[in-house]
Amino acid sequence: MPVITHAEAYLIDLPVETLRTDALQQFVKQETIFVDIRTDDGGEGTGYSYTIGTGGTAVLALLRDNLVPLLPGRDPRRIEAVWRELFLATKATTVGAITSLALAAIDTALWDWRCRAAGQPLWMVAGGAKDRIPLYDTEGGWLHLSTEELVAGARSSQIAGWPGIKMKVGRSPAQDAERLAAVRAATGPDFDIMLDANQSLTASDAIRRARLLEPYDPYWFEEPLPAEDVAGHAAVAAATSIPVAVGESMYSAGQFAEYLRRGAAGVVQVDVARIGGITPWLKVAHLAETANVTVCPHFLMELHVSLCCAIPNSRYLEHIPQLRAITHDEIEVADGHALAPTAPGLGISWDRDAIDDRRVQ
Repeated sequence: MPVITHAEAYLIDLPVETLRTDALQQFVKQETIFVDIRTDDGGEGTGYSYTIGTGGTAVLALLRDNLVPLLPGRDPRRIEAVWRELFLATKATTVGAITSLALAAIDTALWDWRCRAAGQPLWMVAGGAKDRIPLYDTEGGWLHLSTEELVAGARSSQIAGWPGIKMKVGRSPAQDAERLAAVRAATGPDFDIMLDANQSLTASDAIRRARLLEPYDPYWFEEPLPAEDVAGHAAVAAATSIPVAVGESMYSAGQFAEYLRRGAAGVVQVDVARIGGITPWLKVAHLAETANVTVCPHFLMELHVSLCCAIPNSRYLEHIPQLRAITHDEIEVADGHALAPTAPGLGISWDRDAIDDRRVQ
């Protein structure tokens, strides 16, 4: 059997490609945490996760001090067994962001190894449901942009063949409605417009705002409330015809199960880094499938394109380019769809020199 002989964790800082603001924060850099593994048969795998500006060194410390030392001698084929052992080894810090992000870096490395060993791309090994996924564009919808800039960005995306865009909300209710109305008037009725409040509202605020926004037929209302407020999300979902989208700030499959059980999620946005890797991501996706709920993952488009193509109930992939400075190529796009990668592994061609130049000591 193959055995892991080497495992290493390291951190790089990656500036954002464009100014990004929402109702609560500004995204200034991506701290990207990598894990490389090698096996005695010559196999290799690279995994990663991320934070938005803070906490990366905490994730790295957990990996280096507690998790990576457990990998040598393990069979990399037994991904479920390794994930469970590492999860239990960090039980005192689960469920939580730091542990999930650390587990994700290792788990994605193991999946990369598995797919490379099989000579297959991730999307085929994980299910092979489809070979492309529609894209929606987030880059033209940030909260600091003027209404005119929002409209121009939406029209540009539409002309380019994108089926939808996301815009942030979190100004006054009247301003949010005015901005959405302008974008809807410019794009017409057959263009999907996603709204994202970034957990900035209360349930009563969200219900009031949803009533103002409903006439403009938004595709979903994302994270209207803090993620821990399941009851509030259920109340919002019951009060509006706009589907409620949640998931980027949830760190265990059990949290998703509770949302689905209470009818609080119309769209699941599970993030492979924040849920703890590909292994739990697939469990959440298939859990959503049993509830007849679509999956539209948050961020990490370079990895999520493969996972979206692996499962039958994915509907959209979020387009936010963030890895171009450290990769040799980009996801392939045709007619508003991202195409499934064909190379074995995660489908990401890392630029090792660029990564090494950005390492945080």
